[in-house]
Amino acid sequence: MRWLTTRFEIDLGQPRVMGIVNLTPDSFSDGGRLSTEHLALRHAEQLLREGADLLDLGAESSRPGAPPVSADEEWTRLEPLLREALRWGVPVSLDTCKPAVMARGLDLGVDIINDIQAMQAPGALDLLSAHPRVGVCLMHMRGQPGTMQQHTQYSNVVQDVRDFLGQRLQALQAAGVGRERVTLDPGLGFAKTPEQNLALSRHLRELVALGQPVLVGWSRKSTLGWVTGRPVQERLAASVAAALLAAQAGARVLRVHDVAATVDALRLHRAVMAPAGQSVPT
Repeated sequence: MRWLTTRFEIDLGQPRVMGIVNLTPDSFSDGGRLSTEHLALRHAEQLLREGADLLDLGAESSRPGAPPVSADEEWTRLEPLLREALRWGVPVSLDTCKPAVMARGLDLGVDIINDIQAMQAPGALDLLSAHPRVGVCLMHMRGQPGTMQQHTQYSNVVQDVRDFLGQRLQALQAAGVGRERVTLDPGLGFAKTPEQNLALSRHLRELVALGQPVLVGWSRKSTLGWVTGRPVQERLAASVAAALLAAQAGARVLRVHDVAATVDALRLHRAVMAPAGQSVPT
């Protein structure tokens, strides 16, 4: 399996780690920690040293209840690091749902658009038609970050999420974007209760069965706190365990804050699962 993006063909024969770079003052887990261009640059470089295969840059918080920011403000936060990261020879993902921000990133040559609204905003599909080589991640969410937790009523959360993502995949194909450029994200924590998040994790193979690479983002989320009773700063073990379970269920991209620990867990898993006598894979 592979994921074609603007500049890279990403081999998904084994799960890949996407390192999160939050350029926001109000992110749920690390808001404000990367408040200067210098700190953000150092953090992104550190994620790569720890083994990140991709970087995901975002500048608007999507935590429950988060207020929106303007496209101009979002781009002001993003542009310096985005320009620099695109020089590093690694796939760079732009985490935004605004076509105006997408357009600026596409003009710079960004590799992936990671959209929590699955390219539903007016003009988003037109942008993809003009840039059909970009990689895309389609995520399931209802409503907006400020209201999404009011939209958790599903007849069957697994089937509803699967149907939605399948429909959005068809919309992208109609816009001229090939399936080999699309990954799907069930949107854990977005318009879902803790029980629904666990059900999606339990039945992740039903989403994998759509035939597209699946991206999963469990890192530090509130459901992990609901299960363990731990605050966001103490969810490392749960985050790594959840990422490994997702990989075992077929997820090909793991979006995480804690890159080094996730990379180590995946290496150990590959070593244990390797046939007897085979050298340990890196």
